[in-house]
Amino acid sequence: MPRLEVRCTDDELARWKAKAEQAGLSLSELVRSSLEKSKLPDKQRQRDLSAAAREIAKIGNNLNQAARWANTYKKSAEAVQIISHLVAIESEVERVYKSLSER
Repeated sequence: MPRLEVRCTDDELARWKAKAEQAGLSLSELVRSSLEKSKLPDKQRQRDLSAAAREIAKIGNNLNQAARWANTYKKSAEAVQIISHLVAIESEVERVYKSLSER
């Protein structure tokens, strides 16, 4: 049977042996079981989340611009214009959310 070697500290080895003993398993069984159950990070998902974070940051910038504009032109700003900007921002947030939930 092939053999796998793993470097670890004395403390790690002691903890792993104690876990294996507690579970009624050999150290090899514990390691095999742990590796089978573990989930690897999904690099595409991480890239998608980074892209979504950038999109959300852009949306936040747009929201800040709309708020700054509304505060600057309080007297001449029409409520309809402000609401249309906020609706556009809301639809962008929904778009990003949907694209994340589809993956």
